[in-house]
Amino acid sequence: MSAKPLVLGLTGPNAAGKGEVAALLKERGFSCHSLSDVVREEALRRGRTVSRDDLIATGNELRREGGPGALAERILSRLGDWDVVDSIRNPAEVAVLRRLPRFVLVGVDAPAEARFERARRRPGRGDAVSDLKAFLAKEAEEDTEEETNQRLSATFALRDRTLYNGGSLEDLREAVGALLRELEEAE
Repeated sequence: MSAKPLVLGLTGPNAAGKGEVAALLKERGFSCHSLSDVVREEALRRGRTVSRDDLIATGNELRREGGPGALAERILSRLGDWDVVDSIRNPAEVAVLRRLPRFVLVGVDAPAEARFERARRRPGRGDAVSDLKAFLAKEAEEDTEEETNQRLSATFALRDRTLYNGGSLEDLREAVGALLRELEEAE
């Protein structure tokens, strides 16, 4: 790896594999952070649960109270030289992170059917739904045009690179390695 600091941001639809990408990057020496952790901490502070609906509501409130980039602002002090920031869901969060010397937004994507099956298998997350149609409807609720809410499509459109996670974990591991080699060569 290069000596230059690097912060990789992860965005993408629910259950696309952002957490898996973060874990693979952690294996390669990156520190992992999540904007969802910021929201979880605040939800608990406010006496709420960490259910998906409570987290969405808390994140939207934090953005209304502190501006659309508030979650990213809260995580900046936690970042060092080799970091991953997961759960980026608003274009203003990208704008805040782009102030860093070397930030690359990576969009992680996978087919809807695969994402639905992954979401159903998540233990204790409380976000699994009964069928693909309901899964996609819930996802559409989270993809708004409201400046202070989650704006998944608008955020994904800002990506600098894309990782497609439609295959095996080994395929994803190879894609992450290729991405890092590409970024190192681009220095």
